[in-house]
Amino acid sequence: MLDVTGEAAVAVNSKKIAVYVLVVFVLYVIITDPAKAADYVQIGFQGISDAAGAVGDFMTWAANGGK
Repeated sequence: MLDVTGEAAVAVNSKKIAVYVLVVFVLYVIITDPAKAADYVQIGFQGISDAAGAVGDFMTWAANGGK
């Protein structure tokens, strides 16, 4: 069995607390203002889409010899 002690235990506990706080915040936003939550999701997916497009443009540029 793996025994987590010291700094590793603090890091694991910090991550658990951060995830818990994030989940509570997301649920709070969804419950109190579903329309705004939907806007946040749309903004997030738009950002992912823009990033994927930029990576695709860069790969095309690189495949063409950087011209």
